[in-house]
Amino acid sequence: MAERIKVTLVKSGIGQNKRIRDTLRALGFRKLNQTIWVKNNPAVRGMLRKVVHLVKIELERE
Repeated sequence: MAERIKVTLVKSGIGQNKRIRDTLRALGFRKLNQTIWVKNNPAVRGMLRKVVHLVKIELERE
């Protein structure tokens, strides 16, 4: 299993409810098309599942 996950914000959080926007901020997103690397753990995977319709997710190649 990959240790890190590459996540890119491809759709804005504007118009989403506050919990979705707060989840995007907690993941570290500030701008559209921003790419971040996050650790692959259950807490982060749960946050990604909540915003999967707004992001593009790629696993790190080993």
